[in-house]
Amino acid sequence: MTTSLADEFETYRPRLFGLAYRMLGSAAEAEDTVQDAYLRFSGADRAEVEQPGAWLAKVVTNLCLNRLTSARARRERYVGPWLPEPVVTADGTLGPLESAEQRDAVSLALLVLLERLTPTERAVYVLREAFAYGHREIADVLELTEPNCRQLYRRAVRRIAAPKARFEAPPEQQARLVTSFLSAAREGDLAGLERLFAAEVVWWSDGGGKVSAALRPVEGREKVLRFLAGVLGRASADGVGLSMTEVNGRAGLIARGPEGADGVAGVSGVIGVVAFEARDGVFTEVRVVMNPDKLEFVGRQLAQTRIPG
Repeated sequence: MTTSLADEFETYRPRLFGLAYRMLGSAAEAEDTVQDAYLRFSGADRAEVEQPGAWLAKVVTNLCLNRLTSARARRERYVGPWLPEPVVTADGTLGPLESAEQRDAVSLALLVLLERLTPTERAVYVLREAFAYGHREIADVLELTEPNCRQLYRRAVRRIAAPKARFEAPPEQQARLVTSFLSAAREGDLAGLERLFAAEVVWWSDGGGKVSAALRPVEGREKVLRFLAGVLGRASADGVGLSMTEVNGRAGLIARGPEGADGVAGVSGVIGVVAFEARDGVFTEVRVVMNPDKLEFVGRQLAQTRIPG
């Protein structure tokens, strides 16, 4: 039986989506990029596409480079902290995440660090770290010399360097910490929450100017606890529910508003996604995405599958 063009493309779609998402930090833009790649694939001279997987990876990478150039200007005008668009990964959307390195490669923490890189540095880093491309393969994709790619990779590694044990907590410990957070949050147990935070914890909120959110990072355990007490009080009054699921390779939380409530955006009533970074048994950073535009993909994931959350 002859494989149709669309069926052939579908075999590459998950890998292409994973590449585009890591490059862009946006599931919505990654979907659009992959669709653009399909249109190019369907219109290409088949004689020129000897290796479809490699050809498509090159197309997607270059489409992402174009998008990143314009995205940088938009993010400079962004209201409040900009965070990547979260993805629920329990369904394998970003591929197998079996090792600590694979989980770290899709964490919101690393995607934030990747914003420090130029578009080309980011392409080199993602192709090398997430997809194990050799420098010669990367050079072919980006139409650069191999020595140049090596130099760009070294520069990228230096630019995203962070304190040791950046994403150190193993999955089991992360899950226990998030479970404890969820229990304490539901009970309004501020003393229990205090024990979960590092002294230097930072809380980031991304509302994008579309919902109420802190316009600056909240830094330090005492300030975070005061801020969180107010958030939990409003959430309880508004009937907001929290549940656990895997967010970008780590245990995280989904916040949902009551069904039919005003202001509940997106699908499945999702009004927030919470991602945690832990080290030495406590949370060091908490990132909360509430911009409705960034929750549509997660909402569709939860609506279409039986993912916990």
